[in-house]
Amino acid sequence: MFHKVKSVNVLPDYKLSVQFAEGETKIYDLSQAFERWPVFSALKSDSNLYYSAFVDVGGYGVVWNDDIDLSCDELWENGEQTSSPFDGLMAFSDATELWGLHESTLRKAIAYGKLVNGVDVCKYGKQWIITKAAMIREYGAPKKERGNV
Repeated sequence: MFHKVKSVNVLPDYKLSVQFAEGETKIYDLSQAFERWPVFSALKSDSNLYYSAFVDVGGYGVVWNDDIDLSCDELWENGEQTSSPFDGLMAFSDATELWGLHESTLRKAIAYGKLVNGVDVCKYGKQWIITKAAMIREYGAPKKERGNV
């Protein structure tokens, strides 16, 4: 399953805090990359390079330069689950992609009271946020988890 990276924060001691579209956050320890892939040693010797990490276009991983990157699968599988106040929250766009729905389906569910504003969903500026629990309650497991990719 593709685990889209939404954001990355570079932490001291060669750790990355990675937030995924599914509303989960993981801490990835880069010291394991130093041992597995020699190209990552450049991050130890150049702190400017280390702190320049960014999310790859499309959320496919974390990138430093043309030679150094980590895939979303590596980050997901070898990152350690951590808790965050934003766990279980996701943008409508991410939820609809994961569940194979259209955003209008979620907007109608709010209008009909199926999803409760302030409990299941909330609008911040122009962006709607929904809880993963509400999506599972109303629509079951994400489409990609059901094997309907």
